[in-house]
Amino acid sequence: MSFRHSTDGRWYHSKSIPKSANYTANHQYSCIAPVKLAAAMELSKVVGFLRRFAPIELAETWDNVGLLLEPTVCRVQKVLLTNDLTESVVDEAVNSKANLIVSYHPLIFFPVKRICQDTWKSRIIVRCLENRIAVYSPHTSWDHVHGGVNDWLAKAFNQHPLKIDDIQQLKALPQDLPEGFPGAGIGRKLTLEKPVSFEDALRMVKQHVRLERVRVARPLQVKQIQHIGLCAGSGVSLMRLVPHGTFDLILTGEMSHHDTLDFVQNGSYVILCEHSNTERGFLREFKGVLEEELHLEVEVSTVDRDPLNVE
Repeated sequence: MSFRHSTDGRWYHSKSIPKSANYTANHQYSCIAPVKLAAAMELSKVVGFLRRFAPIELAETWDNVGLLLEPTVCRVQKVLLTNDLTESVVDEAVNSKANLIVSYHPLIFFPVKRICQDTWKSRIIVRCLENRIAVYSPHTSWDHVHGGVNDWLAKAFNQHPLKIDDIQQLKALPQDLPEGFPGAGIGRKLTLEKPVSFEDALRMVKQHVRLERVRVARPLQVKQIQHIGLCAGSGVSLMRLVPHGTFDLILTGEMSHHDTLDFVQNGSYVILCEHSNTERGFLREFKGVLEEELHLEVEVSTVDRDPLNVE
């Protein structure tokens, strides 16, 4: 099932939303017929589409987004999507002959003073340029944009009728947002039409992020779940801006001990899936978007994973 973004307060049940022949219930493009691949495309054209999908102006001011590595000559025929750019992912890109890596998290975040072989990030930079592999990072621009990472995470609850709004008023964005992207926001407020048990909500989250185990914190008083606050990655700074009692459940990737304790003592359930597990699943959706729009060969990394496991 799926839901449609609502800013007018109306309820949209997934079954009432018409679906085109090549659009699945999870807002993913489905290859009913084989997609005819295009010839190699100029890197600038691919970057242009990535910026139209999620303008870098939507990113947080502290972030480092956009095209981060550009070889002298680069035509794109194959794209590799990853949440984090590690040396294993670079090996995968080289072996699969990818020309562009779209890495959700930026490889280069702090200023780079030297590029030598004694650090893993420097080795990645050198290896990518040697193999003429470009690197693009969208990071928080994907968090803000409608149809991006946070909207993917919200689909964990689309088995039930709900409405979804941005937590945009809590965190200011530039006033000169790109045309066609009004009201973008980094968090999401979900309101279920009918409350569900915490166990039901937990089951839906695990199923959506494809995890058997997640970390949970429960308040002393058992309650039903109707109002949900979520933010992919590390969303505690945003959730701190919301008055206590606003959300029955907070869903994010990671949170400190003291923040978790504070939310639980004020009556909220907390589900923590680990940082990148709340982001990575969006890559499966975006793969279909790129294939449909650019007719390029696109793969999602099979070696990219969160460094933390619950064992």
